[in-house]
Amino acid sequence: MPDRLLHYDLLERLGEGARSTIYRASDTRTGRIVAVKHVVRQNDKDLRFIEQMETEHSISKNFSHPNLRRSLDLKIVKTMFLKVTEAIMVMEYVDAVPLDVQPPPDLMSTLDTFVQAAEGLKAMHTMGYVHCDIKPNNILRTRNGEVKVIDFGQSCAVGTVKERIQGTPDYIAPEQVARKPVTVHTDVFNLGATLYWALCGKHIPTLYTVNKKGGDNALLADELFASPIQLNPLVPQVVSDLVMACVSTRPSKRPADMDAMINKLHIGMHILERAKNPRPNITTVAANEDTVA
Repeated sequence: MPDRLLHYDLLERLGEGARSTIYRASDTRTGRIVAVKHVVRQNDKDLRFIEQMETEHSISKNFSHPNLRRSLDLKIVKTMFLKVTEAIMVMEYVDAVPLDVQPPPDLMSTLDTFVQAAEGLKAMHTMGYVHCDIKPNNILRTRNGEVKVIDFGQSCAVGTVKERIQGTPDYIAPEQVARKPVTVHTDVFNLGATLYWALCGKHIPTLYTVNKKGGDNALLADELFASPIQLNPLVPQVVSDLVMACVSTRPSKRPADMDAMINKLHIGMHILERAKNPRPNITTVAANEDTVA
């Protein structure tokens, strides 16, 4: 591990992605602890990873929402002949781990985590952007249960048609595979597929994974897989129904937006709370009061 990048002392390697390494670092000028993402170009194909970093910075530098990680700075390193050799992005540091490393400890915490993630995505949508790659390792959760959505390299304006298929196979929406315009409904699908995994410990079949197994003529049917409540009876029916609606093949059948998801998740949390702390029997309480009197 290198000791320094630019004026940042590297303290710890946090993780690795496609051609990138992320470090916890200290800004030698201010003492602030930050996260630094570093990409080194090894060949021409690596340019797309640097382009994704530029996209991430251009969008996330504008964030101010507590559930979205903000980018602070971006440096593109070039030779004297203007050939790009590496890129360094400085981001807000979050002392947290992704859901695939440490899932929430219980069902209530899981629903709360996804409420917060949905709140972050709602803020993105209000700004006119969609994330396009929500999955467990792009949602961070702190020890105190605070949530940050991260990794905006595939994010874009609502309505964008991508030049190539982008997304993660187990969470990708059908319109991403078909290279149709991505919308708010795309993030609804991605988040719903991620919630399915969090509730059931399994992945839904997606158009990408079905085609890989069955060839170009394979079909994706919403009835191909069990609902969350069938796999985990503790899941409230309203949440199970929500998840199945989120991962509908047709965007028009999905919840309209993140507000609709948040409302259903809150209902599910209320049901869990009621089950944990049922209301006292009014008749019994009244009888006991009479006895005391």
